Amino acid sequence: MDVVNNALWLTMIGWGESGTAGLTAASRKALEDAEIVFGARRHLRLLPALCAEVRQWPVPFSEGIPLLLAERGRRVVMLVSNDPFWFGAGTSITRHLEPGEWQALAAPSTFSLAAARLGWGLERCVCLGLHAQPLTRVRRHLQPGQRLLVLLRDGAAVSELTTLIKSYGFADSRITALEALGGEHERVRHFGVGQVPEDIAHPVAVALEVAGAGPAIPLTPGLPDTFFEHDGQITKQAVRALTLAALAPKPGERLWDIGTGSGSVAIEWLLAHPENQAIGFEQHFDRADRARRNADNLGVDWLEVKEGAAVEALESAELPHAVFIGGGLNQALLDALWKLLAPGTRVVANAVTLESEALLAHWHQQAGGELLRLELSSAAPLGTRRGWKASYPIVQWRGVR
Repeated sequence: MDVVNNALWLTMIGWGESGTAGLTAASRKALEDAEIVFGARRHLRLLPALCAEVRQWPVPFSEGIPLLLAERGRRVVMLVSNDPFWFGAGTSITRHLEPGEWQALAAPSTFSLAAARLGWGLERCVCLGLHAQPLTRVRRHLQPGQRLLVLLRDGAAVSELTTLIKSYGFADSRITALEALGGEHERVRHFGVGQVPEDIAHPVAVALEVAGAGPAIPLTPGLPDTFFEHDGQITKQAVRALTLAALAPKPGERLWDIGTGSGSVAIEWLLAHPENQAIGFEQHFDRADRARRNADNLGVDWLEVKEGAAVEALESAELPHAVFIGGGLNQALLDALWKLLAPGTRVVANAVTLESEALLAHWHQQAGGELLRLELSSAAPLGTRRGWKASYPIVQWRGVR
């Protein structure tokens, strides 16, 4: 390592259950040359005698970062689980460093080891790291025939996950628990959702072959309204599909959902891509709580809901890439948005009342964009026959700041 010019000083070594037996020659040399070795307790138990000073990484993880950075300029090794940049510690560390300060010598990931044991094509599996995330994040991936590989915090989480899968309607799924992969205590066991062994040990991954009646979450915009708890204040399925098409979510973008109600539009925005963000604004506290519950149930628990008047809350929120106004539309809100939003921000507003429709018609004259009138009817009994029952028409304005 070149530490003379304060360049490369940190080596992250991928560390598995086989300890030094699974290391490459480069990893072995880095370990032998180290002055300090950091590692979690379960990593250090497999460490042989070294000349280096050995330090246990503290819990919570974040408390170890200042201790690591304080050794900048010395020859430091950090033991990390398998591949540090696949649901690992790598990104938590490197955000504090310059590119030339570190190197990573990865080992096969737990996902790779699990796929190899099962004979699954890794490129066709969904890989999730839920050891430190809500288990409900599995929800969107519960599609019949889908194969999932999931990292979990411990054996108890396996039972929690299978209970959750059953509650979603996928009780016919097959589970495989893969414990201590690559080590002398490796164990691979197959069982059904209701047959979880009580002695599953950490570290553990679960392989899941999804089967059951569902309901699975559709992959296109416009989820059935039955997916959402609501009090009638919800952007209905057909209108929501058109609204999401107008909002046009792209990976990593942020939405402001003003008058979020049940949270349905914001939730579908989040379902469009796992890196998307959304902030809902809702003045009714009970609806705000309901939106949060809906987000949790559909596996997008990172929906942020701000309670209170939208105009007052907007200034403290991170600027969005798109805005949806589903409730609380008025001139003051539009004026405030036009002062706050960055050029290029997409805005969609839906109106039901004559007053809000007139406001959008006037705003269309001022700001341009598109003004649409959406009229939907559904077949309903009419005496002994059937006829069309019309819903309230929706006026939708679409524009760009």
